[in-house]
Amino acid sequence: MARIPLLQMSGISLTFGGDPVFSGLDLVVQPGDRVALVGRNGSGKSTLMKVMAELIEADQGDIVIPPGKSVGYMEQDPDMQGFATLGDYASSGLEPGELYKVERAGEGLKFDPARAVETASGGERRRAALAKLMAEAPDLMLLDEPTNHLDIEAIAWLERELGSTRAAYVLISHDRAFLRALTRATLWIDRGVVRRQEQGFEAFEGWRDKVWEEEDQQRHKLNRLIKSEARWAVEGISARRKRNQGRVRALQALRAERAAQIKRQGSAAMTLESGPKSGRKVIEAKGVSKAFGSQQIVRNFDLLVQRGDRVAFVGPNGVGKTTLLKMLLGQVEPDEGSVGLGTNLEIAVFDQARAQLDPEMSLWDSLTGDPEMRVSGKADQVMVGGQPKHVVGYLKEFLFDDAQARAAVKSLSGGEKARLLLAKLMAKSSNLLVLDEPTNDLDVETLDLLQELLDDYDGTVLLVSHDRDFLDRVATTTIAMEGNGRATVYAGGWSDYIAQRGEIFTKRDEKTKTSKPKVKQEAKPKSGLSFSEKHRLEKLPAEIERLEAEIAKLEELMSDPELFSREPVKFQKATEALVERQEKLSAAEEEWLMLEEKAEAG
Repeated sequence: MARIPLLQMSGISLTFGGDPVFSGLDLVVQPGDRVALVGRNGSGKSTLMKVMAELIEADQGDIVIPPGKSVGYMEQDPDMQGFATLGDYASSGLEPGELYKVERAGEGLKFDPARAVETASGGERRRAALAKLMAEAPDLMLLDEPTNHLDIEAIAWLERELGSTRAAYVLISHDRAFLRALTRATLWIDRGVVRRQEQGFEAFEGWRDKVWEEEDQQRHKLNRLIKSEARWAVEGISARRKRNQGRVRALQALRAERAAQIKRQGSAAMTLESGPKSGRKVIEAKGVSKAFGSQQIVRNFDLLVQRGDRVAFVGPNGVGKTTLLKMLLGQVEPDEGSVGLGTNLEIAVFDQARAQLDPEMSLWDSLTGDPEMRVSGKADQVMVGGQPKHVVGYLKEFLFDDAQARAAVKSLSGGEKARLLLAKLMAKSSNLLVLDEPTNDLDVETLDLLQELLDDYDGTVLLVSHDRDFLDRVATTTIAMEGNGRATVYAGGWSDYIAQRGEIFTKRDEKTKTSKPKVKQEAKPKSGLSFSEKHRLEKLPAEIERLEAEIAKLEELMSDPELFSREPVKFQKATEALVERQEKLSAAEEEWLMLEEKAEAG
């Protein structure tokens, strides 16, 4: 018996400003789907998700959600009017007995439910919106960049939650490791066309490149055919008094077909302008300590950064990564110890708060108004690598069109703002590059290009990021800031740090080697756990026992050698159920292990 889709879209067409975003789109999301939604910045990913959530009405087409099924959308800019605190917003609509879910999600995502809405940052609001969605647990979750503003610990928590949920979800994210761990199918938006592949993000790039290769071959064949027909038409003028009008019309149709093809958007023409070489020693910190009140940022910290190093700073939000960066750059004085900067340094900074961008200024004025980019006497030019360029031409190198040049910065998407900031950064020469959360909102192709640029960059890089894949690609040294003044230097990137530290950070395909809990014995709450964690630890043994019993029954059912030929539908359902319960059992065992370790540590 065929499954009833959770959501079905038929013949969806949508136009913005006269330009078609989608045309005749058909899309189905089934129960249990775990889908990556990918595409270039500006391709329409968020728009499609809002159409799926029925927040944007399509010009044509139908959306069907079966009765009794629910679809939830994580709002990027949630409307919190009428709510005093983030917790009030996140728990709205829940039954009293379900409020512990918000507390649990709040702990995992690291937001304070008691924080007043009016004083909450944009990142805190987004985390509250994500906690609300996780607590509501709809049948289909639509998640647009859920890992933005989350640190690595919170991302790991969310990864575990989504890995064990029964709900279906569609997921937009720039975090490759997150997408690889969680997705089993991929929706790809490219020039208004939505394609689906029944494989997770791991297989996306190979699939994309194959589609583009086939497209290039077809375009090449079309061009050869047009040239051949055009040659015939020209020669036919002198050879015959009356041309074959049918072939002429066919040539016109071929040219129209080529003109109608939408050109693929290229990559941003980004180049990092390396300045003169710095001294071999770039930064040296000796015995550095810093505290703000009772919060100890670092204690007796030593570090030597040499020319060409790629140093990554990792740790929970609020632990002091940006403060340590500023101390190493001489912008903040340590309480104890010393920081020495090398000679001949030219520093360029990518600021995670986008403070270098005035939301009210146009893109044009944002570049020409920068004192370091201004060309004297030329209001339409900017200085790039010591050479003047027309401002619109330079913006086009970063994939902005003519119309956007005069648009306000506030009209840009998150990814477009990141590209504009990179345009400002890359116009200036440097030999010490400071990147504070550069990967937020950038699409996969731009991240690839940025990584390649950093590989070829002659200078030194200091990097703060929560993107594990990007850290592995770029960092040669990782400084792990773990709180209470602990900052430890490790060789290599994120995976190297984890291997050296010897701790397990749960991923979907990791299997714990520690023995399972004795499910007959009740787990007793221990110190070091929050209320909701104690509650969860008490419930897990029974859940594990139930899953083991269900797995045993399914395995017994499938041990019948005649089941497949006698009842193929029943066999298929039993297979799917077995896989689902095995995954849930693995996730429950790993969660129990994590809570037990935390309780013991407490």
